[in-house]
Amino acid sequence: MKARSVYLDNNATTRVAPEVLEEMLPFLKERYGNPSSMYTFGGDVHRDLDTARERVAALLHCQPTEVVFTSCGSESDNHAVRGLIDAYPEKGHIITTKVEHPAIKNQVPYLRRKGLQVTELGVDSKGNLDLEELREAITNDTLLISAIFANNETGIMFPIREICRIAKERGVFVHTDAVQGVGKVPLDMEKLPVDLLSFSGHKFHAPKGIGGLFIRRGLKIRPFIIGGHQERSRRGGTESIPLIVGMGKATELVGSKLEDENTRVRALRDRLEKGILSRIPDTEVNGDPDNRVPNTTNIGIHFIEGEALLLAMDKHGICASTGSACASGSLQPSHVLRAMGVPFTSVHGSVRFSLSTYNTEEDVDYVLEVLPGIVEQLRELSPFHSMADVEAFGA
Repeated sequence: MKARSVYLDNNATTRVAPEVLEEMLPFLKERYGNPSSMYTFGGDVHRDLDTARERVAALLHCQPTEVVFTSCGSESDNHAVRGLIDAYPEKGHIITTKVEHPAIKNQVPYLRRKGLQVTELGVDSKGNLDLEELREAITNDTLLISAIFANNETGIMFPIREICRIAKERGVFVHTDAVQGVGKVPLDMEKLPVDLLSFSGHKFHAPKGIGGLFIRRGLKIRPFIIGGHQERSRRGGTESIPLIVGMGKATELVGSKLEDENTRVRALRDRLEKGILSRIPDTEVNGDPDNRVPNTTNIGIHFIEGEALLLAMDKHGICASTGSACASGSLQPSHVLRAMGVPFTSVHGSVRFSLSTYNTEEDVDYVLEVLPGIVEQLRELSPFHSMADVEAFGA
């Protein structure tokens, strides 16, 4: 029987903040008007839509008119890439990276079938880009660079400001998937010259089913969902007011807790990380430890299977994610860790812990109490118990 529940998978999704739920409830009950209606019952709701947009804009330091509400980060990513391609059909080259979220990565085959050339840049062993390689990849036909702001598996942050500087020298647009950045680190769109930025509410204590796309004022882009006049004709469909209001409140909350995220939550992450590395042999951090969002650590644990590790942790009430994609039915390990060259002895046993403002020291101490025993038991079942065993096997 599970002794307690410790949720350390906040990069997958977060709990809805109580304040967010409270603010949403009236719009799920008595305040159900359509914001596009001409009468007061709908017009009053439209004012709440405007307030939510202003709250999001305040967090991003942009104009409210530059915020388009979507259903999720994946829709925002698709809108950014395909909407720009449709707006500039004369350009035929896109640059992205090998460590993008599937919402970008899995568009690549589609774009190539449409006849576009796509360059996927690699990363080094710490998950960092080579900016000179990026510069050399740009051609006169390049339309867009799409580079993730903070990697969802490792937390590694790309140098988006420098990427923008390189891109602007050649007249190239920049999109960044900031789903794992919004609410974790300060973002100022007045100073960060990206053209498009994606985010998703359920990553920062808003409900699932609501996201957004920052579109720089004056940028020409086609709508991804064609319909009515909603979102200044940039995204058709009746707005989901309860979800939008919830995300508006969530942005207000996370904006007030950025210092906590970057101090207390970071300290908890570091305590967890150091405890694992000191108590469990043959472990290391995957990625650059000095260049991450404050809540995320991805730790390679050699000589175990990630799926078995997740199941064993689950029996103790610990929720985390493995670096191996086998938990989702694939036999292939994480494309991010493979791109970084993580060795086969740990690529399947890598685990991501992602914390939130709701985590405590007691959560961390519980994991450090339980995890070493779990790993020891799993390694007893493995044919390899050390690098010497691997070398002896000739692997």
